[in-house]
Amino acid sequence: METASTPTRHLEIADDTTLRGRILESAFAAFMKSGYAATTTLEIATRARVSKRELYALVGNKQAMLIACINERAKRLHVPADLPVLRDRETLERALAFYGAQLIREISDPAVIAVFRLAIAEAVQAPEVARALDSIGREARRVALRNIMVRARASGLLAGGAAALAEQFGDLLLGDLTISLLLGVAKRPNDREIAERARDATSAFLQLHSAPSERAGPRQRSRTPIQP
Repeated sequence: METASTPTRHLEIADDTTLRGRILESAFAAFMKSGYAATTTLEIATRARVSKRELYALVGNKQAMLIACINERAKRLHVPADLPVLRDRETLERALAFYGAQLIREISDPAVIAVFRLAIAEAVQAPEVARALDSIGREARRVALRNIMVRARASGLLAGGAAALAEQFGDLLLGDLTISLLLGVAKRPNDREIAERARDATSAFLQLHSAPSERAGPRQRSRTPIQP
C-alpha cells in the first residue's frame, strides 16, 4: 500500500512545485505591471490560472509572494559550495574574480533591476518592499562576500574586519553600476565586460591588502641577527 501511494505523492509534490512557480512568476509580472500596492491577489490568481484558495495555500498573502520572489533571486548570490580552499593569494584572486563576475551578472539582470525600481517606486506606499529587498536580497550579497573574507583571514591571506573588507570589495566591484542601470543610462555589461570588471576590482582590492605574512616578513627579518 505504501509503495503504491509513494509515486502518487511524488507527483503531487511536483505538481505543487510547478504550480507555486507559476504563481510566483505571475505575481512578479503583476508587480512589475501595476506596482506592488495596486496589485491584488485576485489579479495574481487570474494570471496564474489558480483559485485564490490555492494561491494562499501554496504561497501565502501578497507580501509572502513578494518575499518569495526576492528569495528566489537572492539564492543566486550565495557563495558556491565548491569554492576552492583559499590556500594562497592565487586561489583568493581566482575566487574573488569568479564570485565578483557572478555578482555583477546577477545584479545587472533586468529582473533584479526591475525589483530595485519597484522598491523605489513603492517606498512610500509599501515600504515593506524595500525592507524585504534589503534584508533578503542585499544581505545575501553581504553575507556571501563576508564568508569569502572570513575564509581568507583564516588562511592568513587578509587582515582586518571581514565586513569592512567585503564592503570595500563590493564598492570596487560595482561602483556606480547599479545606479546607472537603475537610471537607464547604462546598458547591462556583456560577459567580456563583466569578467574584465571583476578582474580589475580584484586586482585593485589585493593591491590595497597585502598578505599579513608579507607585511610581517621585513620586520621579522630585521630582528634576525646578522651572521658574521
